[in-house]
Amino acid sequence: MKVEQSVEKKSLTVGVNDNIPFGQAVILGLQHVLAMDVYVPPFIIATAVGMSSPDAASLIQSTFLGAGIASLIQVLFFLKLPVCQGPSFVPVGAIIGIYLGAKGMDTVLGASVIGAIAIILLGMTGVYKYIVRKFIPTIVSGTIIMIVGLTLLPSAFTGNIYVSSESLTINQNILLAVITAATLVIFSMFGEYFPRLGKVFRISSVIIALILGSVVARFMGGLDFSSVAAAPFFSLPNLAFVHFGLDFDISAILTMLVIYMVLLAETTGTWYAVSAVTEESVTDEQINKGVIGEGLGCLTAALVGTTPVTGYSTNAGIISITGVASKKVFVMASVWFIILSFLGKLSALIHVVPSAVIGGVFSVVCVIIMLSGFRVIKNEEFSERELYIIGVPLICAIGLLFMPLEVKQSAPQFVQYLLDSPIALSAIVAVVMNKLIPEPK
Repeated sequence: MKVEQSVEKKSLTVGVNDNIPFGQAVILGLQHVLAMDVYVPPFIIATAVGMSSPDAASLIQSTFLGAGIASLIQVLFFLKLPVCQGPSFVPVGAIIGIYLGAKGMDTVLGASVIGAIAIILLGMTGVYKYIVRKFIPTIVSGTIIMIVGLTLLPSAFTGNIYVSSESLTINQNILLAVITAATLVIFSMFGEYFPRLGKVFRISSVIIALILGSVVARFMGGLDFSSVAAAPFFSLPNLAFVHFGLDFDISAILTMLVIYMVLLAETTGTWYAVSAVTEESVTDEQINKGVIGEGLGCLTAALVGTTPVTGYSTNAGIISITGVASKKVFVMASVWFIILSFLGKLSALIHVVPSAVIGGVFSVVCVIIMLSGFRVIKNEEFSERELYIIGVPLICAIGLLFMPLEVKQSAPQFVQYLLDSPIALSAIVAVVMNKLIPEPK
């Protein structure tokens, strides 16, 4: 049985299984890597737990390595859709708590290994496809996609644009974001109005926007290459069994099991988002294989010394902008991640792209993801029931985004983990409401 996708057919420049020249795949793969901002979760964790600079750099390198291998696992062997895996924001709070309250990274990795094995077993049993079939129809999947875009959008502003630094003011960052976003939209639209020349610009619109934004930032004095000069050409990430042990703490394992179930809700929304923009329906078999691939990716991430990974919705937005969905691009993105995990200077070069430039691209991508969800559900017949199934989860997502910190901290620890994940909790609300509200006779 195929998961129904009521999407409007839209023109892709390059389809999922289409081939493209190697050089083009290399450039477009790097474009996805630059837009994903994967270093942020490990940076947050390293800062919160007080890691030394070498350990923090190593965690970021391990994150690149884990993302690259996990992406190859999904694209080539399991889900077989154009997706990239990256570090999830969902477990960040839990990981910091486990790290500080137990025995450091050994306990985090031990709990992650057990959680990943549980996810693999869930996929192997075939249970998850029945969960999706029974609990995630089109109205719910479209709502989840909308929630993904909606909940990620504020972070583009609060975490990347509405910030100041030693070299750039908030006003300068806002200007940078506007220039970058406008460049992205303009070059993307060239493909609509100038079919020949515009195709090249549309395909490369993200990387053009990032380069132009960085050049403007350089003139503003906000692009500093000193960290690139200081970074080593070659260095190794820290690995389990080499630099870390595995410590199995019961409370940490239980916590991570809950986190992994939340991750599955998050990544399922990503699969539907990719399905919507590529016009490729997700089958039951793909869902089961995707769950196995998710588990293997998270297991690999733990063994290379980093945190759980998940499918990134950002890539769905970039596919929609560029019109390129070829899996070859995502294989090259995976290779870029692996290369970056060993090349300190290249990793540092990506890291110096100003946050406002990233935010300008990210904000456009988030809106496209949100509207992709609307495209999935727009052909549904809307009764009052459907309005509530869509509307109430959106209210929950917005409410969780702006929930005061003291309210979250007053909740039990497990509940706090859920409150820190508007995507997962709002997805649960959508599923529950779809089952509880009876269909009109």
